[in-house]
Amino acid sequence: MAASPLANHTALVLLQQAIPSRCPYPQSTVHNSNLCPHLRSSHIAERNLQVEKHQRKHFQHSSGSPFLIAAVKKGENADVLDGIGSQEGARFSQRSRISDDGANAWLGERNQLSVAGKGADGSHSKLSERLQLVVDDDAASAVMEARFAIDTALTAADTAKERAQIAEATLLEHIGLLHELSCTEKKVLSVEESLLSAVHQLEVANTAIEHLQIELEAAKALTKAGEARIIAAEPSVHEVQLAADKAADESENNSRHSVEVLMNAAAVRKESAQITFNAKSEVLQAMKVSGKNSDKVQAEANLLRYTILEKSLAAAEAAAEAWKTRATNAEGILRQAKELGIETLSSKSTVEQITGGGRMEMLLEKDSRRRDLLSNGPRREIPEWMKRRLDVGQHGLPPRESLPSSADFKAMLPLELPSPEDVWSIAHAKVKADIYTAQAMEKQALDLQRKVLERALERKSVKKQVKDPEEAEGKLASGTGTGHEIVFQGFNWESWRRDWWLELSPKAADLSRCGITTIWLPPPTHSVAPQGYMPGDLYNMNSAYGTEDELKQCIAEMHNHNILVLGDVVLNHRCAQKQGPNGVWNVFGGKLDWGPEAIVRDDPNFQGHGNPSSGDFFHAAPNIDHSQAFVRKDIKEWMKWLQHDFQFDGWRLDFVRGFWGGYVKEYIETTKPAFAIGEYWDSLAYEGGQVCYNQDSHRQRIINWINAAGGTSSAFDVTTKGILHSALHGEFWRLIDPQGKPPGVMGWWPSRAVTFLENHDTGSTQGHWPFPRDKIMMGYAYILTHPGTPVIFYDHFYDFGLWDQIAELIAVRTRTGVHCRSMVKIFQANFEGYVAQVGEDLVMKIGHLDWNPSKQNNLTGSWERCINRDGYQLWERK
Repeated sequence: MAASPLANHTALVLLQQAIPSRCPYPQSTVHNSNLCPHLRSSHIAERNLQVEKHQRKHFQHSSGSPFLIAAVKKGENADVLDGIGSQEGARFSQRSRISDDGANAWLGERNQLSVAGKGADGSHSKLSERLQLVVDDDAASAVMEARFAIDTALTAADTAKERAQIAEATLLEHIGLLHELSCTEKKVLSVEESLLSAVHQLEVANTAIEHLQIELEAAKALTKAGEARIIAAEPSVHEVQLAADKAADESENNSRHSVEVLMNAAAVRKESAQITFNAKSEVLQAMKVSGKNSDKVQAEANLLRYTILEKSLAAAEAAAEAWKTRATNAEGILRQAKELGIETLSSKSTVEQITGGGRMEMLLEKDSRRRDLLSNGPRREIPEWMKRRLDVGQHGLPPRESLPSSADFKAMLPLELPSPEDVWSIAHAKVKADIYTAQAMEKQALDLQRKVLERALERKSVKKQVKDPEEAEGKLASGTGTGHEIVFQGFNWESWRRDWWLELSPKAADLSRCGITTIWLPPPTHSVAPQGYMPGDLYNMNSAYGTEDELKQCIAEMHNHNILVLGDVVLNHRCAQKQGPNGVWNVFGGKLDWGPEAIVRDDPNFQGHGNPSSGDFFHAAPNIDHSQAFVRKDIKEWMKWLQHDFQFDGWRLDFVRGFWGGYVKEYIETTKPAFAIGEYWDSLAYEGGQVCYNQDSHRQRIINWINAAGGTSSAFDVTTKGILHSALHGEFWRLIDPQGKPPGVMGWWPSRAVTFLENHDTGSTQGHWPFPRDKIMMGYAYILTHPGTPVIFYDHFYDFGLWDQIAELIAVRTRTGVHCRSMVKIFQANFEGYVAQVGEDLVMKIGHLDWNPSKQNNLTGSWERCINRDGYQLWERK
């Protein structure tokens, strides 16, 4: 019996319905391409199996007809008919009216479907087995990968542990070094404190010596006064002797006996004073001999003072005993005189007759002695031995010295100072921990590191300054040239506004014809400022002056006319292209992509991480730390690249005050330029608004930098420029120093002096320090006829209309053979003018001095005037 077309259609529709997935993995996971291939295949197979099971179950239950269920399960027509109910059969027969042929066809298809279902069950079991195998393989692979990852992690952990141990050891070593450094600093501080204490004690000892010297002078003055008083008292003594002769024998004897007593007392006091004087002299001698050891001298001085006091007290006691003895004897004599009835003197006039207002008046200082003489009269006749002494000359009594008081004794005792532990000291005070203290400690640490670096750099520099560097030179060093260079500054401050490389190239022939040997070009690299002095990417040679190819063409044109080319290189600072984490511009770009480690750490604006600076700061850009090895390596490679690719012959080094000259020596020795100039700009000494005559300290600072660079580079003679500003205004006496030499660097080291009048900073549109406009040719007459290497400014040569006059001076310099080491003999230097002989064949004069070679006695030879201009004249030897 054929199956109903409707039933067949229903079965097909059921098979085509969307089947919700019961796979434990979502569809996005099954199709995820990031899974490993094995796991992805297992996921797809399991999902297909679940879909097939769901189709079978849905086909069996979705129709709700027992006929279809039986047909699917049994596959027989009889079973289908038996399973149909009466009502269901009627509805089925009425609705479908299936023919026997259609039913048989449909049942045949269902049988095939049943067989397919059984095959699907078998496929499911096989697929499950394959899935299990795949899962086991993946699990084993995952275990192996996990083990490998664990082993790798353990190895990395061991390596990190070893590195941590090494870092810890290094840290401990550094901590030990810092501890040693702090101990050394503590010892240095203690030594400095001891030195200060010794200096203080020495000052105290010197003060004591001065006081003793004052006392000695006073004693000498008193001695002279005493001698004068003795001389004045001699007539009075003779008067006393005459008066005593007129008195009664007994009274005369008693009086003379009293005089003897007094004289003996005076002798005792004189002996005491002599002992004191001798002791003080001994103190002064000891202080002078041992003035270096202040503690020992102070102790000896105190001991001598105590000895002097003891001797003075002993002498005073001896004098007192003598007085007592003499007084007792005098009393006995007076009693004997009374018993014998001898009259005594009873009137003041009698005493005056005896004393005569002279020596006796001086001896009888107290009223008790006066009364005793009035009452009892003179003691006895003067013995012969006493007369002989009186004839020789009486000695006056020395001035009385009061016994030292308790205050004097306290003043002589050493001061009892408190111990250092009892005195408050800022060094031991506890500092409050706050942000300001931390900043101060950081600054102190930076200063200490900077001092250590400076001391290390000084040890590397030339330790012994050469008095005459020219005499100590042997062969020419690299960067110092041949001695016959004449440099032309080929730009000004506004040159960047034009296609400068293209405009300068055609001038090569004119410069060569005028005698120019070297040209100085502006900074050629990319720069934040168009003038080139704020460099950024050092390997980018496209600047405001023109392109890289135009620069190469300009240099080639100069070389075609035998002119050397100096490149202006800015090595002290560099502008960053990026901001760091703190928003500070300290990350560089381009090929040399340095970071904060390439900036000095004490830079006040850009938070560098390098070492402290070895020079002054340039505040507009990060200051480069040249103590870093990688920085010096990159700079040397860049400079060699400029030489190789662009054919630069030498360097003009900008702002060399910012870093140590020893680094310049390293750069020059690596690149071996034909000529090099350093810009070491410093202020001259001024007094009352005027330039000081003595500028030795200024030129010495420039000489020191040249020495630090090992003499491999020249430097601009800023000293000569500053002196010329004033000298050419009627003060030509400034052009000779006390040794008879030129006053600038030219006078001390002429082969390293690069003389000039103006440049792009001092003149041009900036005009920071312009040369007097009406004295420009007098200035060129000076620098183009004197030793050193002269520089001619672009504006003067082309814009001021001085081409002819400057070319005339260059021709005379070349013709007479003047070079950077030529000798200078100065004949005149006063208010009116300046005259000098340079080399053997040239004499020059500037100013309005009435002079010519015939008026100079010590100038031999025949001379012919070759230039006669207003303000200067030149003569050549015939």
